[in-house]
Amino acid sequence: MTLSLNDTAPDFTVQTTEGELRFHDWIGDSWAVLFSHPKNFTPVCTTELGYMAGIKGEFDKRGVKIIGLSVDPLERHFEWAEDIGETQGFIPNYPMIADVDYTVSKLYNMLPAAVSGDPTTRSAADNQTVRNIFVIGPDKKIKLIMVYPMTTGRNFDEVLRVIDSLQLSARHKVATPVNWKKGEDVFIAGSVSDEAAREQYPQGWKAPKPYMRIVPEPKDPQG
Repeated sequence: MTLSLNDTAPDFTVQTTEGELRFHDWIGDSWAVLFSHPKNFTPVCTTELGYMAGIKGEFDKRGVKIIGLSVDPLERHFEWAEDIGETQGFIPNYPMIADVDYTVSKLYNMLPAAVSGDPTTRSAADNQTVRNIFVIGPDKKIKLIMVYPMTTGRNFDEVLRVIDSLQLSARHKVATPVNWKKGEDVFIAGSVSDEAAREQYPQGWKAPKPYMRIVPEPKDPQG
């Protein structure tokens, strides 16, 4: 069955570069990003893993855990980490799943159910559908799915932007406009009636059209 937004993220137990973990337990009360790679020692993915390591602090500030995945075995992950550090300046500082039996790749519809055999004999082209990003909320529901082709590096700054929007929307029942960035105006969500909106926004809102109720970005209470 194909996964969709708001589906429960499939749970699994796997070996990673930071030991065995059960996915839902590892997420806990946090948000999480699972991002997958078709093959170790590939150029585009090398840049991606290094970049994610460099901006991990931004995910930490948002209460978001990062976990990577490749079908290569653990020892290959550790060898690849050395190349990533040498060429990108950052060694992965988050767990990398060794999905050698393709369990996670199949659970998340990144490889066909019939795939089997030694992962080290498969090429990046064989695994080219394993180029996905899943953002998962504390409720273990899938909030975002992004799928990239092999030849295009992913934009993880955009993932951070989307997480800012998702987290703000979850806290305040708002929606964010095109190209929105943190600190900019937002829309009151369509699920909020005008009556309820007046209680939340007694100062009112701008409305160039009745369905476009614009307010400043809501602020979280301090302390």
